[in-house]
Amino acid sequence: MPLAPCPHCTERPIERIQPRSIGFGLIRRNLRATVSMFLLLCGFLSILSEVMASPSPKRPNILLIVSDDQAWTDHGFMGHPTIRTPHLDRLAARSLCFTRGYVPSSLCCPSLASLITGRYPHQHGVVCNDPARPPGQPSSNFYRSDAYRAGRERLSSFLEQTPTLPRLLRDQGYLSFQSGKWWQNDYSRGGFTHGMTRGDRHGDAGLDIGRVTMKPIEDFVTLAEQENRPWMVWYAPMMPHDPHTPPERFLARHRGTAPTLPIANYRGMVEWFDDTCGQLLDFLEKRGSAEHTLVVFVTDNGWITDPQTGRFAPRSKQSPYDGGLRTPILLGWPGRVKPQRDETHAVSSLDLMPTLLRAAGVKTPHNLPGIDLLDPKAVRRRTSVSGECFTHDAVDLDHPESGLRWRWIVRDGWKLILPTPWNEPTAKPELYRIVEDPFETADLVAQHPLQVSRLRRELEKEWKPVWP
Repeated sequence: MPLAPCPHCTERPIERIQPRSIGFGLIRRNLRATVSMFLLLCGFLSILSEVMASPSPKRPNILLIVSDDQAWTDHGFMGHPTIRTPHLDRLAARSLCFTRGYVPSSLCCPSLASLITGRYPHQHGVVCNDPARPPGQPSSNFYRSDAYRAGRERLSSFLEQTPTLPRLLRDQGYLSFQSGKWWQNDYSRGGFTHGMTRGDRHGDAGLDIGRVTMKPIEDFVTLAEQENRPWMVWYAPMMPHDPHTPPERFLARHRGTAPTLPIANYRGMVEWFDDTCGQLLDFLEKRGSAEHTLVVFVTDNGWITDPQTGRFAPRSKQSPYDGGLRTPILLGWPGRVKPQRDETHAVSSLDLMPTLLRAAGVKTPHNLPGIDLLDPKAVRRRTSVSGECFTHDAVDLDHPESGLRWRWIVRDGWKLILPTPWNEPTAKPELYRIVEDPFETADLVAQHPLQVSRLRRELEKEWKPVWP
């Protein structure tokens, strides 16, 4: 019954609360909900713990293999009937393989400079192999002259004014190693932290790599990994570049099958180069480094052997034809890049700079013309690739257009070649259906004037050179 009111207050008297009967069904429902929430929370915390405990993805090591003076056809994986390249074939089988790759220039020094900067020769300024040579002076004398050294220094300074792949990687903790072909004086001028070349034409001590030894690369990789640093290796041996002097074990098989001895020598050099690539890839696998390494293959420019002289034939090196410009491009990264063969899309060595920087988590410089080849959407959106070929010796280093011989563009299965009147006064534009006619045998310029105009306009959007 109710309690008596308190004589000192006016509030209502406190009443006893009678307990209510709670059904067992309600208890079961509340308990089930509580357990479900508890299990859900435990699962969430477990996943969060795993995510937070997992290390961030390791930045890849980068191995850049650059063939020197090799035709795009001259690989087993590209269908050559005689040349055997088992090691690069194996790399191609486990890589993203673009069979329709191009370099912007068919001359090695500007092509290598474009590879390491991701820019066209007229943008970085290294448009030639050598500085301007005084008329009548033999090249052997010129290469020992003060004028040559001054011109070489000028070309090297251009690379110091342009972001390069090893320099940008160095700023993010990478060590980098130069070996093989290198034109721009000391390796450090390109931003490498380690290297072999000190300054002579082609690459001096760096040219021992491949032909004489692989040990400098092995020592560098060992050093970098002992320091727990990501690394980049520039493996650009002077191979299969002449002199074509393959060991007998690579030459013997071609003596009876090649049309001439110079062609046999070249084919033996291609197989020797492939063997050195195998040594390098096997070294990484034995160290356990292969799974953390992004391996890239590209050539600096093409090559067709003159069957009599052994030198380069017309329509190959130093020309605007696919014999001088086309190259397969491979990107292999175990577990990260799906093996695939792309025979449709035209790509460029200019694409390697943004591709490798993005893979390494490094910010890409503004306005690079290339794309990320590991981005399928970017590859599909790409409408054209183009380039420019220059004189072997510079005309005027202050005006890159002065040495321009041809410009070229590939789009929608067409290829247009545009000569410049100041260096190729007798040449005329040429137009090819490059997919159906990969060796450029049928010039269609007269039949398709509208296509010529369309491709010319696209070329001139970004650069319209005029000289003098």
